[in-house]
Order: sequence, then C-alpha cells, then structure tokens
Amino acid sequence: MSDPQLDLERFTNRVDHIPVIWYEPRVQCSKRQLVIFLHHLGGSKETTEHFLQDLAARGYVALSFDAWQHGERGTETPQEIMERVFGNFRRHMWAILGQTTLDALRVIDWAVSSLKVEPHVYLGGLSMGGDIAVTVAGIDPRVSRVVAVVATPDWLRPGMEDVLNPGNLLPTGEPDSYAQYFYDNLNPLTHLASYANSPDIHFLCGEMDTHVPPDGALRFESELRERFPETTNKVTVTLIPRLRHLDVRDSSKWWSDCLNSLIRS
Repeated sequence: MSDPQLDLERFTNRVDHIPVIWYEPRVQCSKRQLVIFLHHLGGSKETTEHFLQDLAARGYVALSFDAWQHGERGTETPQEIMERVFGNFRRHMWAILGQTTLDALRVIDWAVSSLKVEPHVYLGGLSMGGDIAVTVAGIDPRVSRVVAVVATPDWLRPGMEDVLNPGNLLPTGEPDSYAQYFYDNLNPLTHLASYANSPDIHFLCGEMDTHVPPDGALRFESELRERFPETTNKVTVTLIPRLRHLDVRDSSKWWSDCLNSLIRS
C-alpha cells in the first residue's frame, strides 16, 4: 500500500448527481493519465481510497465514484443492499450495473474536461466494480485498459453460490423492464461485437470462487477470440490459486497483480 507520507492531494466533487473522489500527486507529471477504480457491491468510493493512493503515488490521477444506490447515493447499509440485491438479483443488480455504467461515461466526460486528463482511461474494479469496468469498455472507446478482479462479463452469472454459504445456489429472480433494458443493451457476453476492437482486458479470477465463477471470463475470452481473432491476447484471464470470493478482503492476495496490470508500460 502507499506510504502515508507521500505528498498526495485528495479532492471530492459532484459530477451532476454523482459523488466523486480522487487523488493526485502534488508534483504534477507532464502527462495527466486517469485511472478509475470502482468498488464492490455494498462498498463506496471511500472503500477504494487506499488503492487510489497507491495509483496516485505512481503519478496517476486516481478516481472513484459511488455506484448507483451506494455511498452518498444510497440510504441502505451494506447489509441491506446485499439482502435486497440477492433477494432478486436480476432486477436489482442489473439496474445497478447498467445505471453505473452510464454514470461512468459522464464521469469520464467531466474528468477529461475539468481535470485535464488524457482521453485514454484505465479502468479497474473489484467484483461488481469489475463487472462495470468491463461493461464500460464495450461502449466507450476512451477506455484503453481494464483490470477486473473477481468479476464477470456474464450478468446472468450461472452457478452463482451464496458467498456466505458455498454450495447453496442463489436464485437469480426476474428482472423488471428497467433492468431488462440494461441487460439487453449492455451485457458484455451477449455483445461481443462491441469488443471487436477490444482494449486490453485482464480478469483476475479466484480459482475457487463459486460466487462469481471464473467460467464467465473464460467463456468471454474464448468466444471473443473465436469470433474476432484479432482480439487474441487482448483479453486474458488469470486464475489466482485457491482464492475464494471473500478472500479478496485481504488485498495482498491480488492488489499487486492488479496494480501492475493497470499501470504497466
């Protein structure tokens, strides 16, 4: 993690209705490169701060924002959000994924204009945040790199087990028309043509993750390569040995790989 003594500046703002937080080094680099890192379900922009600090310490403008219904945009506790979402996954999760994906476009517009960053953005995310990062890459050509940690490009998430009770399959429920619209228009696995000119997308999946199974990322990589051979080696999947979904709470198991993938030359 970053040295707390490093000379970083912390900022907050609202982009229309979207609360954002970002860090940047006080000593400016000649090229201002934006990295956005998105939080997990039940998290907030504040839960990403130590990752943002690490990124800013390496010279980047490192930003996060609250997903729809999260942080300053929500009224529920993390536990209440989890219970609601997994009470009807397709209705609630698809809406969060879709609306936050659209919000990311607005945040990138603002950052390029107001923060004077380069219009070539790196995106990372943890779990739900990784799902969103991959989705944004399919609709915004300014995204030039994605690292998605214990995430999936398949919003159906087949085989999803209860994160607290492995072995118990979770019912996925039924979407309403609002959630269905987002799935029909944004779900990465069913919109492979949107990734024909794919940026670099790296999935870091848990080998033993039964909540967000790595199968979705592996199918995405395989089907995209088969349909668009020019994307070979642009989408990669790394299985982290013995990692279960909740093991990501120990960021030492994955953050170094994520960081190096995000900011590699």
